[in-house]
Amino acid sequence: MADDAAAKVPAQKSDQKKSGWINLALDYGPIVLFFLVYRHFAPAGHEEPLREVTAVIAGTMAFMAGAVIAVVVSLAKYRRVSPMLMLSTVLIVFFGALTVLLRDAFYIQIKPTAIYLLFGTVLLGGWWQGKALLKTLLEAAFEGLDDAGWLLLSRNWGWFFLFLAALNEVMRHFYNTANNNFGTWIALKLWLFLPLSFLFTFAHMPMLLRHGLAAEAEDEVAATPPPPE
Repeated sequence: MADDAAAKVPAQKSDQKKSGWINLALDYGPIVLFFLVYRHFAPAGHEEPLREVTAVIAGTMAFMAGAVIAVVVSLAKYRRVSPMLMLSTVLIVFFGALTVLLRDAFYIQIKPTAIYLLFGTVLLGGWWQGKALLKTLLEAAFEGLDDAGWLLLSRNWGWFFLFLAALNEVMRHFYNTANNNFGTWIALKLWLFLPLSFLFTFAHMPMLLRHGLAAEAEDEVAATPPPPE
């Protein structure tokens, strides 16, 4: 019996690592879908306003569908949805619906700012009270990481989310449908915001290891960065 129990431990760890990469797909799949659908419908040179609006609407609808599918898959596979994923999905559907109904890309572009401000404020408010709310939002338990490590991680991600909110506002100002550069804004979500989030995650590895993170849990951390929606 003892041998059987011991034999199950490695399998459980392997499943956890695999789940981390599945979580990564659930977090970033919708924005990739948004980008692909928009690019498919967008007019060459972005000089046809009506087709540009159609492309934005189609991409937004795909984005909303992808976010809902991510929640359904999470429920089916894990029997739960992390609070961060659920809150992100609610805001994606809300701002996406406004974009589709009003045919105005402003709302889908302001959505990341709202998400970043929400999470940044929540994390920093929790840190101020000595609570590591990032662990609650992610529903993650990185093996060995102590409470001080989680608290530092929550503080740093809180400030980083506020930085991303400001950065999104700058990008939204310069790249939008009014100046025919909406496609550039979507591309930046993939090629700027996503790499920044991963670099920020990897930069924390030495600190996390100093606070007890098990070496075998590094892949899980790398595969579970908060989503840059």
